[in-house]
Amino acid sequence: MKKIAVFTSGGDSPGMNACIRAVVRTALHEGLAAAGICRGYQGFIDGDMYDMDHHSVSNIIQQGGTILRSARCAEFRTPEGRRKAYENLAKFGIDGIVAIGGDGTFTGAHIFMQEYPDIKFVGCPGTIDNDLMGTDYTIGYDTAINTAMEAIDKIRDTASAHDRLFFIEVMGRDAGFIAMAAGISTGAEAILVPETHTDIEGLIEKLEWGWKNKKNSSIVVVAEGDEAGGAHKIAEMVKARLDHYEIKVSILGHIQRGGRPTCMERVRASRMGAAATRALIEGKSNVMIGIVNNEIVYTPFGQCIKHQQMDSNLVEMVDLLS
Repeated sequence: MKKIAVFTSGGDSPGMNACIRAVVRTALHEGLAAAGICRGYQGFIDGDMYDMDHHSVSNIIQQGGTILRSARCAEFRTPEGRRKAYENLAKFGIDGIVAIGGDGTFTGAHIFMQEYPDIKFVGCPGTIDNDLMGTDYTIGYDTAINTAMEAIDKIRDTASAHDRLFFIEVMGRDAGFIAMAAGISTGAEAILVPETHTDIEGLIEKLEWGWKNKKNSSIVVVAEGDEAGGAHKIAEMVKARLDHYEIKVSILGHIQRGGRPTCMERVRASRMGAAATRALIEGKSNVMIGIVNNEIVYTPFGQCIKHQQMDSNLVEMVDLLS
C-alpha cells in the first residue's frame, strides 16, 4: 500500500470533512501518500483527483458539506465506465480507497472490487439517515437530528402562541430515524415513519383528544417516506375531519444536511476515518467501518447496506409520552 485516496459520494452529511481530514493525516502519518477524488464516482471516470498534504485538510473539521464534493454517476454503473475508472486510478498510483457514503456508495465499491480486486476499498458510513447495519451511528445523523430538533422547537413556539397544529416533514425516504429522534426530543404528539403503518383514524382521535383537553399546540413529525404520504397530504386528510384546527405545514428539507457538525459528530467521523485508513494498511477490504458500543467494528459491504430496524421500544414510547 503506497497511496490511499478518499472520496465522498451520495448525499452530503455533516462530518464528512472531519472524516476526510482523518484519512489524509493518518495516511501521511503512516508514511503513505494521500489523494482526494472529487465528485464521487464521476471523479473516478473523469480523472478528477489530486494529491493531498497536511495543509489540504487544514481548517475543515468544523465545516459542513464536503470539500471533495459529490455527484451522481450513471456511467460508473456500466462495465465500460468502471474500466475507465480503473485506468485512471492505476495511472494515479492509487491502490487503496476510503469511500465515505451510504448503501449506493458501498454497492458501487463492492461491484468494482469484484472486477478489479487489486484496488482495495474500505467504507465509512456517511449518511444523515442512520440506516446502515454495522454501526450505532452514521456520520451526519447526530447533526441532522439536532438541526431538526432546533427547528421544531422554534416552530413549537409559534404553534403555542396561536393554538396551531403543525405537520413538520423531515428527511427519511426509506428510514424514520431522524423523525423518531427529533419527534421524541421535541415532545411531538405523533411521529409518522416508513417502518410502521400510519393509522390516520388513530391520529385524528389523538389530535381530537388534545383539542378537547385544551392543548395549546400540537406537533406531528412526518418522515418524507411515510406510506400515507408527505406532510401536505396527511395534513389535508386531517383538515377534512378536524376543520376547527388551524393547520400549518413546514418542510425542513435540506437544512438537515448542512451546518457545522456537532462535537460528537467530529469525534466519531475522525475515529472512523483513522480506522478506515489503518484497515487498508492492515490488508482489510470490502468492509465498512462502524462504531458499536464505542468499539470499532468491520462489516462486509454486502451486510451493511441492509437497513437497520426501528427500535419498537421507541415506537411504544411515543404513545406513552404524547
